[in-house]
Amino acid sequence: MAQVDPGFWAGKRVLLTGHTGFKGGWAALWLHRMGAQVTGLALEPDQDPSLFELAALPDLVDSQFVDLRDAGDVAAALAGRTFDIVLHLAAQPIVRTAVADPVATFASNVMGTAHLLQALRGQPALRAVLVVTSDKVYANAETGRAFQEGDALGGKDPYSASKAAAEIVVASFARSYFDKAGVPVATARGGNVIGGGDFSPDRLVSDIVRAARGQEQVVLRHPEATRPWQHVLDCVAGYLVHAQALATRPDAPRALNFGPRPGGPEVTVGELATLGVEALGAQPWRHEPDPNSLEAKSLAIDASLARQALGFESRLDAPEAVRLTMDWYRRQANGEDARALCLDEIEAYEARA
Repeated sequence: MAQVDPGFWAGKRVLLTGHTGFKGGWAALWLHRMGAQVTGLALEPDQDPSLFELAALPDLVDSQFVDLRDAGDVAAALAGRTFDIVLHLAAQPIVRTAVADPVATFASNVMGTAHLLQALRGQPALRAVLVVTSDKVYANAETGRAFQEGDALGGKDPYSASKAAAEIVVASFARSYFDKAGVPVATARGGNVIGGGDFSPDRLVSDIVRAARGQEQVVLRHPEATRPWQHVLDCVAGYLVHAQALATRPDAPRALNFGPRPGGPEVTVGELATLGVEALGAQPWRHEPDPNSLEAKSLAIDASLARQALGFESRLDAPEAVRLTMDWYRRQANGEDARALCLDEIEAYEARA
């Protein structure tokens, strides 16, 4: 089974966008632990608390606080800097925020990606670029079938459409510019990610945590909905293994799904919420339907190509992912250091190999 290779990342100059966010924070900690020289490019954290501050990431990452929607600022931030690998995680990631402000979401997720790729065209030592999009890039007819990488792109809500559009932007830049320069540019489509350190609004786990800490009930809009739940370490490990392959193998796929192991049990929003509130001793959740919601009721992705092409698959099933996640929040609330909690989980995850 393919693993994250510390020897590959040691000494690598890595540009990590979105390092002030949830997945970006975990990626920054893991990369630094392996000896990578990490430059972060992102907005300042907008969560309170944030993993960025709790884990003292400003001490580990060369942070450049830039709005990707500003092409001039992006180019200026990268001027004079040289990178080996680029991991583009920065985005506007919240579905309901995208519904409320679609133009800003398209500006961030589509034009922000274009601005970054344009600024990277002059990088002399670049070996690979991996752009993270979403499992929601596919045209979803709600049949329950797991999407594969060759399926049609689409998106009936602004967030999904913005990520599908980013896929087209990446493919066009790759074919027009980066392929000619011998630099592989690819996309990674991750499932719904859970784990410690996510304090975003309108995310299931963080909503459960806030409700538990405030002795309130968490409200679910679609408890019957199914999602490809995945622990953050499985998802970030997939990104890192994909980037390793892009930099070392000419046959590495240019688009990959990362999600639960094929054949694993489906877990609904309600079932995951029940596991979460029980683990934290919170009040039972309640259902408040949102008749105007555009969110898909059924979503599944087929991650078998990652196993076939890279030898990579997720190691944690949904119940274990929930257990690890809730344990992180419980211990952090009891005063344990957030960085130490993350690094302990990374070390334990690596030991599963």
